[in-house]
Amino acid sequence: MALGRARADRRIDYWPGFVDALSTLLLVFIFLISIFMVAQFFLSREIAGKQDQLSRITVQLKQLADLLALERSTSASLEEQLSGLRATLRNAEAERDKLRGDSTAAGDAKNQIQSLASDLEAEKKMSSQQISQISLLNQQLAALRRQIAALEAALEASERKEKESQTKISDLGSRLNVALAQRVQELNRYRSDFFGRLREILGNRADIRIVGDRFVFQSEVFFDPGSAELKESASPELDKLAAALLELGNKIPKDIPWVLRVDGHTDTRPISNARFPSNWELSASRAISVVKYLTTKGLSPDRLVAAGFGEFQPIDPASNDDAYRRNRRIELKITER
Repeated sequence: MALGRARADRRIDYWPGFVDALSTLLLVFIFLISIFMVAQFFLSREIAGKQDQLSRITVQLKQLADLLALERSTSASLEEQLSGLRATLRNAEAERDKLRGDSTAAGDAKNQIQSLASDLEAEKKMSSQQISQISLLNQQLAALRRQIAALEAALEASERKEKESQTKISDLGSRLNVALAQRVQELNRYRSDFFGRLREILGNRADIRIVGDRFVFQSEVFFDPGSAELKESASPELDKLAAALLELGNKIPKDIPWVLRVDGHTDTRPISNARFPSNWELSASRAISVVKYLTTKGLSPDRLVAAGFGEFQPIDPASNDDAYRRNRRIELKITER
């Protein structure tokens, strides 16, 4: 009967470790998605700013094009007036030839010719100014086109950069997933080695068992009822535990951020006294006592975590003495920091 129970107790439930690994993966994915959203936000702002600038330049270009069309229309009108003046001048010259014998008529024609010549010169000057303005507008138009081309090139470069960033983020996520899976597998292997070594050292005891990914000690192994002070008889078992942990710490690579979490649990019966107002204080104090003892045996404090769960994580929901005994426990779990 005892041999059957020992074999049943040695069955390992990997499900909690798998859940811890999935939780860690989920946190990594959330972190990557956050990085991606922040990068997407800043790239969107940059692209929106360039598009606004491009819209303003387009409006300005349209205004200059309208002004250029107006100037060209004015220039055409001036050229028509110039052609009319030239025709009038030719007519006046013809009349001058006819009236050359009449001095009075000749003088009037001469004055008219001079007046027309002055008007022609003025029109020529105005036409020259219009041509200069048209040339300036053409230069401004060319500069605006160069600006638009530069903005379009910058926009294309920004889009290429965004695509490259997305590719890098995807590649980084894949590499992180692979690395995380390797770390989890490696830590699981060391955890299995540790549990096997600890089982070998402690022997097959009914009050010490493996539940899932945790090594479980009944509280009576270390503490008297209602107390958080380690019993003298607890030292041999804790010394064996410390030796196994020191051996494990020498095997695990330094870059794996592992810790030993010591969890204190109580049964559902309430406690209330000056030192322990509730089962939370009692369970936490017991976990702390175990952690402090392990540090005296050479374990580094940065590899130890103490946690108190009170009566809120029972492994047996029944309300009888056997269930109370099973729920009063100290659990050891090797996990990532």
